[in-house]
Order: sequence, then structure tokens, then C-alpha cells
Amino acid sequence: MKAKILRTEEEYEAALAHVSDLMNAKPDSPEEDELELWAMLVEQYEEKHFPIDPPDPIDAIKFRMEQMGLQQKDLTRYIPAKSKVSEVLSRKRALSLPMIRALSQNLGIPAEVLVQEVQLVRNSPAKKGSGAVRKTTSKDITRRKAPRKQAVRKRSKVHA
Repeated sequence: MKAKILRTEEEYEAALAHVSDLMNAKPDSPEEDELELWAMLVEQYEEKHFPIDPPDPIDAIKFRMEQMGLQQKDLTRYIPAKSKVSEVLSRKRALSLPMIRALSQNLGIPAEVLVQEVQLVRNSPAKKGSGAVRKTTSKDITRRKAPRKQAVRKRSKVHA
């Protein structure tokens, strides 16, 4: 079979069959070189026709924790407080830039995975205490909130 760019599904299927035939090639043989070439052609076709979306940032963190045998408390080396670690992993807090840098550098999670928008979950302000949950994005968190009014303390007059 002559190597060429794969453009159709039929060519792709034929290439897969050819790769399968070449799988038992001996090291440093012409068949091994041919296998490598066909594997690259198949990979190129798959990247174009079957793209894989990057994983969710929180799922990626949890997966890496599992791979490395880490517990939630171990992330305090990269995220400054236990409460923040908990909020991030439960999708109540968005990852900040310093968190993304630390997790990427120390856990080896690509930054392009961590910078994706995360679906955040927080209690609905309309139904506090009801246990109702509303999904929100990290954009909602970054919106400016109206400044809180400071309570004015009334001073009682003391008569002498």
C-alpha cells in the first residue's frame, strides 16, 4: 500500500488495517519505518476528524490527584488554604491565575486545560437556606457587586 494523505473514511479504514498488519514489525526494519509513517498518517486523520475536547479543569485536577496519590489537604501547597481547596474542588470557587500557575508547574497539568471556564455551583441568592443550587460560570463571580452599606452605630447620649 502506498503512503498518502488520508482524506476519506475508506482510506482511513484501509490504513488502520495496514497498520494492524505491520504491528509485528521487527525493530530497525523497513517495516517498522513504514509502521511509523502509517501511524502518523492515521493520527493526523484522527486529529482532524475526531477531535478530543480538553478535560474539565476540576476533573483534570482530581484525576492528577488520584494518579499521584494526593489527598485534598496536599493541594494546600499550591492553593493557599484548605477552605479554598475545598471550594475549588466542589466548584464553588474559580481558579485564580496564581493557582493555575502553581498547579500547572507542580502537578504537570497543562495551563491550557486549567484556564478553561469552569461551571461553578453556589447557593441561589433567592432561596438562601433552602439548599437550592444554581449553576453559574466564573464570569458571574467576577462581576462587580454593589458595595455594602456600612451599618451606622447610633450613639446613645449619656447624661451626666
